[in-house]
Amino acid sequence: MTNPLLAAWDTPFKLPPFAEISDDDFEPAVREAMAQARAAIAAISENPDSPTFANTIDTLEQADENLGRVLSVFYNLAGADSSETREKLQRVFSPLLAEYSSDISMNAALFARIDSVWNNRKSFDLTDEQLRVLELTRRGFVRSGAQLSGDARDQHRAVKARLAVLGTEFSQNLLADERDWFLPLSDDDLAGLPEFVVATARAAGVEKKANGPVVTLSRSLIVPFLQFSERRDLRQLAYEAWVARGANGGKTDNRKITSETLKLRETRAQLLGYDNFAAYKLETEMAKTPEAVRELLMSVWDKAKPAAEADAAILESMMLKDGVNGPLEAWDWRYYSEKRRLAEHDLDEAELKPYFQLDRMIEASFDCAYRLFGLEAKPLNVPLYHPDCRAWEISRNGVHVAVFIGDYFARGSKRSGAWCSAMRSQKKLGGEVRPIVVNVCNFAKPSAGEPALLSYDDARTLFHEFGHALHQMLSDVTYESVSGTSVSRDFVELPSQLFEHWLEVPEVLEKHALHAVTGAPIPRALLDRLLAAQTYNMGFSTVEYVASALVDLDFHNGDAPVDTMARQDEILASIGMPHAIRMRHATPGFAHVFSGDGYSSAYYSYMWSEVMDADAFLAFEEAGDPFDSETAKRLEKFILSTGGSQDSEELYLQFRGRMPKVDALLKGRGLA
Repeated sequence: MTNPLLAAWDTPFKLPPFAEISDDDFEPAVREAMAQARAAIAAISENPDSPTFANTIDTLEQADENLGRVLSVFYNLAGADSSETREKLQRVFSPLLAEYSSDISMNAALFARIDSVWNNRKSFDLTDEQLRVLELTRRGFVRSGAQLSGDARDQHRAVKARLAVLGTEFSQNLLADERDWFLPLSDDDLAGLPEFVVATARAAGVEKKANGPVVTLSRSLIVPFLQFSERRDLRQLAYEAWVARGANGGKTDNRKITSETLKLRETRAQLLGYDNFAAYKLETEMAKTPEAVRELLMSVWDKAKPAAEADAAILESMMLKDGVNGPLEAWDWRYYSEKRRLAEHDLDEAELKPYFQLDRMIEASFDCAYRLFGLEAKPLNVPLYHPDCRAWEISRNGVHVAVFIGDYFARGSKRSGAWCSAMRSQKKLGGEVRPIVVNVCNFAKPSAGEPALLSYDDARTLFHEFGHALHQMLSDVTYESVSGTSVSRDFVELPSQLFEHWLEVPEVLEKHALHAVTGAPIPRALLDRLLAAQTYNMGFSTVEYVASALVDLDFHNGDAPVDTMARQDEILASIGMPHAIRMRHATPGFAHVFSGDGYSSAYYSYMWSEVMDADAFLAFEEAGDPFDSETAKRLEKFILSTGGSQDSEELYLQFRGRMPKVDALLKGRGLA
């Protein structure tokens, strides 16, 4: 019987045939597709003809097409709907793929052909995109050890293999801690919790097969619990469990993994001729150097820390009035901040939440995409990988653009956070291919028959991830390697963070923020209060983020620490971390940095992109219309459709005419 992962997909829009795929299909499919890719690579490297762009770069781009197709399905499922079998397969695939990657990047004959094409590039009459692909391909090989030899070559290969294993172990340990911990709640433990929190806790109890409501480590449940629970002892218990993920001892403890990972990254960078991993990683980003990153982060820290300390003093005085002695603690901050928000801005989460239905916010994101780019979304009735998933066809003027899949609800088999991935990326080489894009979130799932309600922050997350999806769906390039979000790490968050701004446009909320029971639009007075409070508590959120970014940077900018927890504490002490605020991601649970290399030395990227997104939305404001068509056309032409086919800074300059300064970010955060 033909493996469905390797067969032609005779399905609507060539979607993966999820109903036909079993976990038993993945390993044989990966091994067969990898063998096909190796044969294709061998044919390129052994080609007796003189190297050309067509017989080297074009063929290399298509060499592992089947392997990429199989892996995109597997890793989407492994992240969004994990199981013991899939976790075992991840542990099998990690070293296998690392070996495959090293075999390609260290294939001397293959690199010689790429180098020849690069050295003779002026003779090939290449397009600008082809020149960019050639440059990035050669650079990628060099940065992956293609020019190493002897012991250094062997050591680099071993380091890369070990890092792949450690990243998988880190992710699975974190998921296990998140999945296994929960706190049962008695009726007395529900004191202060609004009905929407109680309902979410009851739904979580059903999933955990508990006899009653529970608090889990899902952000969509633990954050409102910390905001509203009157039980300080339970807030502390839940908070400490939340921040201790990956640091609980036993087989899921990540602390030794972080130390080994940092040492191996340092070794890898030094083998390639760099002083440290940060210098290696940042060389190809917009920031270029650790010094530039630190300058940005500290310029924001110096504004955010005093604001957070002033807020802490107010919250502590509120706590003392409640008869609680001692300093304000991290598990107190959200509780008293919510009380203060109600007092100062007359904003009650329980009053707001019914206006932010998941379905209405999805419609709002689609509506904004239509008004900006002419995109239309039509629901699809197709088999998907989980019953919670939904799919839409995205089209423009009747022409198919993409398939968009939304997987919105938290579950024990899903890793924490929110992300966007492409199950298939856009390209034109070998024929037009349109993308399949997936947004994965962790919103609280309602009880049967009840509408799913979001917090305003949840709605912002939905818009953020759909901004990433637009970057994928509007991609219009020839080569998959520069398609969609294949851009600098500190540029990739620009489209996502920029799209968040449309959630703040009053006419969007007036149209789509409809009460879940009455259907009435959000009252203008409530909307005005909500928008006026956009920068409320910004000192806290900025401090917890910047602290994490600085720890990440310092971990990689210098000698790798033997004890990461001790080094974390040293870094936080050196910047004067406020007592009642913790890092957004403590080191043992810092998946951005330790689940893979993606955001290592680069967690700052969100803030670097925020400098640009604040300035980019200003372009619409200067045009006098948040949906100005000419500005939207420029945004699509120079940012959303181009992927990585040009240098990121050049793309932004073409869109805006200048590079922004940090002032717009500080103003947007209320820290100017």
